[in-house]
Amino acid sequence: MFKKRQTSFLFGENAPYVEEQYELYLADAASVTDEWRGYFNALRETPAIDGSDRDDAPHAPVVSSFVELARRARGAPMPPAPLDNGLALARKQVAVQSLIAAFRMIGTREANLDPLMWTPPRAYAELTPAYYGLSAADMSTKFSTADTYLFDDDATLQDIVSALEATYSGTLGAEFMHLTDASQRQWWQMQLESTRATPTLTAVDKARIIERLTAAEGLEKYLHTRYVGQKRFSLEGGESLIVLLDELVRYGASKKVRSVVMGMAHRGRLNVLVNIAGKPLHALFDEFDGKNIDPLPAGDVKYHKGFASVTQTGDGPVEVVLAFNPSHLEVVNPVVQGMARAKAEALSEGGGGDVLPVEIHGDAAMSGQGVVMETLSLSYTRGHGTGGTVHVVVNNQIGFTTSDPRDTRSSFYTTDVAKMIEAPILHVNGDDPEAVVLAVRLALDYRTEFRRSVVIDLVCFRKHGHQEQDTPAITQPMMYRAIASHPGVRALYAQKLIQQGVMTPEDAESAVNARRELLKNSHQNQDAELSTWTRLDGNNFDPLRYSPPGAEWLRALAQRISTVPDGYELHPLVNKMMVARSEMAAGTRRVDWGMGEHLAFASLLRDGIDVRLSGQDSARGTFNHRHAVLHNPGRASRSDGVLVPLDHVGEAQGRFTVTNSILSEAAVLGFEYGYSTVNRNALVIWEAQFGDFANGAQVVIDQFIAAGAAKWGQASGLTLFLPHGQEGQGPEHASARLERYLQLSAEDNMRVTQPTTPAQLFHLLRMQALAFDRRPLVVMTPKSLLRHPQAVSTLDELAQGKFREILLDSQIEPSSASRVERVIVTSGKVYFELLEHRRTSAIADTPIIRVEQLYPFPARQLAAEFARFPNLKDVVWCQEESRNQGAWAFVEPQLREILPSGGTLRYAGPAASASTAPGYHSVHAERQSALVLSAFAE
Repeated sequence: MFKKRQTSFLFGENAPYVEEQYELYLADAASVTDEWRGYFNALRETPAIDGSDRDDAPHAPVVSSFVELARRARGAPMPPAPLDNGLALARKQVAVQSLIAAFRMIGTREANLDPLMWTPPRAYAELTPAYYGLSAADMSTKFSTADTYLFDDDATLQDIVSALEATYSGTLGAEFMHLTDASQRQWWQMQLESTRATPTLTAVDKARIIERLTAAEGLEKYLHTRYVGQKRFSLEGGESLIVLLDELVRYGASKKVRSVVMGMAHRGRLNVLVNIAGKPLHALFDEFDGKNIDPLPAGDVKYHKGFASVTQTGDGPVEVVLAFNPSHLEVVNPVVQGMARAKAEALSEGGGGDVLPVEIHGDAAMSGQGVVMETLSLSYTRGHGTGGTVHVVVNNQIGFTTSDPRDTRSSFYTTDVAKMIEAPILHVNGDDPEAVVLAVRLALDYRTEFRRSVVIDLVCFRKHGHQEQDTPAITQPMMYRAIASHPGVRALYAQKLIQQGVMTPEDAESAVNARRELLKNSHQNQDAELSTWTRLDGNNFDPLRYSPPGAEWLRALAQRISTVPDGYELHPLVNKMMVARSEMAAGTRRVDWGMGEHLAFASLLRDGIDVRLSGQDSARGTFNHRHAVLHNPGRASRSDGVLVPLDHVGEAQGRFTVTNSILSEAAVLGFEYGYSTVNRNALVIWEAQFGDFANGAQVVIDQFIAAGAAKWGQASGLTLFLPHGQEGQGPEHASARLERYLQLSAEDNMRVTQPTTPAQLFHLLRMQALAFDRRPLVVMTPKSLLRHPQAVSTLDELAQGKFREILLDSQIEPSSASRVERVIVTSGKVYFELLEHRRTSAIADTPIIRVEQLYPFPARQLAAEFARFPNLKDVVWCQEESRNQGAWAFVEPQLREILPSGGTLRYAGPAASASTAPGYHSVHAERQSALVLSAFAE
């Protein structure tokens, strides 16, 4: 390892050192080096910048002259060379420093990264000595290599250039000069320059590399010949990915990584499943043979599936997880981050280091998919950070078959998007698996040291088209001509090892034959193979029966979360809210929505269950109703003035996390979904600012939340809070698109609810956290009901009872049941408008039933209620959403099945509309009035 020398005398921070040398020079010119003596002689013979006399010049002008010299050299063309040799040498030293800086900045642009070499290399003038005024005559001149890690001593310009080319323009190129932290830049300079970016590998390391390449190539060739024409999204051309991921797991273990959570699209997924995640070969072959080995309602194609196992390494066992992922490319990225965060919190209190998230990107997807940027933005946030991610780009240089790099992005590199979080980027030639190993080790060393993310851009190619039936040569003839003549990375590396004497040709051939036999025999040796892997089963948890918390216990919790320490100042509006909560705790005021929610959280936390809530305004609440985090404006410190009452409900309480997330829906919702699949002892909630905003995360909702269990058997108890209701605020602030969730509902995959009282919300959230059959919960939360005088509950209603799928009309006396001919069925806040109209119009004998759970639909309970009214003729479904929206299309066939004999079903609500709500308040008011009147009309 080369040691770093003191920085150059031309380095600006060395002004005290310059002054020291100048004092020695003034006392005795012979006491300084020839270099310094020539420099100071030249300064004395040229006019000073400030016009002072050089013979007794103060030190400041000397230093000023030195700084001005460096500035001019950096910012402008080199001035004519001075007559004296000392100053000329100084200027050339500055030129050498500029050349070194250029290689650090853009040396990778001339690196040997393309395995195909199908495009002509491009030369950059900035990487030539001549650009800085250095000539061939200077190549044998020695220059200072201070402030570098290239040499221990001065070196000739020829040696310096050779060292720079080896370090920054070989088969491994590095981008790190965009990092603002000087210590991180210096770390990369030391790691790369001291080794010339060349790995030091043992014979055992090399044997591992060739074995992994043989396994990767062998699987692809076997599948290609045995299952001709079947889709598999081959990894051929990118087999070094298996070397890369194998090293991540094994070298990661030496860095105390105990769990690796990976996400990737379909390209190369089958190879990763078998050779990294540990999926048995026979299980993969069964899928190719059409055997349904997973008893799931729907299942999924083989290249979407995930797997989890434990890999034994020399530094201990490592859990390896490959997350399930649909064909929506990068959408799995935030899911991986959420899974990693949950695992990290379980393994260590601080989180981060023990769990390594790995995102495997496609080259075109890295720069083309917006969720990549959204997920990158989560990297170092308090509520969603994971201590650094290793991003791997499988760069096939084509993106998709008919694409052209000029059409896939607007940046130089596909990885440039990662510079937004100042991630260092390592570009590596896939044909040099040793450089791939070095890239992995550098990435993990950096992540361990700084707890930050890093990108490895694996430049390779794709032997076949987008899938095996594709013919890429139609649109990419030049590239695929080069691919056709490429022998493959395994053959290239085997030849290299043979030349080094590490293995013989017979060894190489024997390894290929052995792998082929293993693949052939795997069909007959299923039982033996089952004993070589361990599958992780996340469904082993005990069922819990729901029970209310009890009045005394609940009152004590209510008092605890509504009390602030003496002297703690609050904003007047927040103080008013806390006073009201104290009255609710004392039983002198009814419980409102915010207090009901807080009590649900508190009761779960006290039982040791975690509560995690995130969204764009979740700490305060979009509608200013929550205030889970209190602030003391009298405290100067940002942290000293913060109080979270829910952090203080019990000694052994669960973890409460409330996060104001980044302005993203897709990434944050994906994260919370991933988190919920791992932490089963938690109520995990994602809250939309307005329910409509969930539109930005529709892929996560469709592919993961609604279908994850049916496709993959993946259980999630994620809860969605979606503010919903027509309030006259325009279309974007009106509808959470209730109809979409009902359309997605089938096979008991989730619950869709619209509670209208704090007690209902309280029991619903507790039931969700304690339920054995974990499934997502969609809650259409209100806006105006948050402070509605009638949308309140008593503490006793929270302390007793349970969530009820329908709420009956308590104002209809049993004795008047025979007079009832019409029943209005509704859901949500429109109930209170119907109730008010019935009161002001003195309408009797028209029950209004609230459906609080829309899916699974409570048909049995509704039928039993209809049966109470022997003369029932008219059932009215009333909703405030337009006819083509809301719940009508879903509930109509359900209600028709339970109508009493001879009864009719009628719709009361707005006509169909292209928009979810009117933007004019006057139109909104007219519409609301009309739909209420139509519900009671004869």
